[in-house]
Amino acid sequence: MEPDRLNSPSTSAITMEVLGHHLQFSQDPNSKHLGTTVWDASMVFVKFLEKNCRKGRFSISKLKGKRVIELGAGCGVAGFGMALLGCDVISTDQVEVLPLLTRNVERNTSRIIQMNPGSDSFGSIQVAELDWGNEDHIKAVGPPFDYIIGTDIVYVEHLLEPLLQTIFALSSCKTTILLGYEIRSTGVHEQMLNMWKKNFDLKVVPKAKMDCKYQHPSIQLFIIGLKPPAAAAEKSNSKFVAQSDTKESKCRKDEEDDGSSEVDELDTSTVEKVEEEELLVVRRNQNRKLSDWDARRYGSMAARLLRDVKLP
Repeated sequence: MEPDRLNSPSTSAITMEVLGHHLQFSQDPNSKHLGTTVWDASMVFVKFLEKNCRKGRFSISKLKGKRVIELGAGCGVAGFGMALLGCDVISTDQVEVLPLLTRNVERNTSRIIQMNPGSDSFGSIQVAELDWGNEDHIKAVGPPFDYIIGTDIVYVEHLLEPLLQTIFALSSCKTTILLGYEIRSTGVHEQMLNMWKKNFDLKVVPKAKMDCKYQHPSIQLFIIGLKPPAAAAEKSNSKFVAQSDTKESKCRKDEEDDGSSEVDELDTSTVEKVEEEELLVVRRNQNRKLSDWDARRYGSMAARLLRDVKLP
């Protein structure tokens, strides 16, 4: 990843070039809310879309006019990636984050329209409040959606169930879920994967499909599809289930080539392999000045290791 495009905890804004557009996202890393920082998984996600937009399921011709909702949008990076591909996006977050998110949406939308007058390639993007599990908020955004997206939205265990209920309520059986995620706690990561596998058809995007500079072993992208109702028994117990999910005849997955592969079971050896790769990178670079990207990666690794240590 190029040094002049990295997010730094000391900056109040980052600039990214996406699909030929120069986007600027304000952030406030010093606030008490995690949603006011541009996290690296959102940058990896949007550059993945850029790399794979020429053909296949993420091409403009396939995505034009699709309804997308972004959960835990934060500064709004991932949502803009979908809007630039012609989608109609609703970026959602908690009320405390909405002023910053709204400012980013208005600034970048205005810039895109001014630089491309008369172009219809850009979809739309709007902002809405959505607390996970809040029925009124869910109804207000008008489900179901073609795509549900989110990056770095799971970091503690107690968020998993509200997230699952909200995804069910926002979905139909044809909804595709795109998530970007950085492994910070192996315990949370394993619980998250188990939850996804129990309720969804889960695939992981291989590193070869990501932008060669915007990727890291700790950051994964998932493509997730809802299982037919009969295959997800727990789903019927949720009061948040969208009525359209009961139409089992429509639950035939579109099997377009998305370049993804079935996700493997995450076991201890897999986690150790990731940590070993990161430690090797540290040793190779111990005699040179670290870039912001490297520093954030090593900080993430250290935090993950510390959280998993059980003191006597």
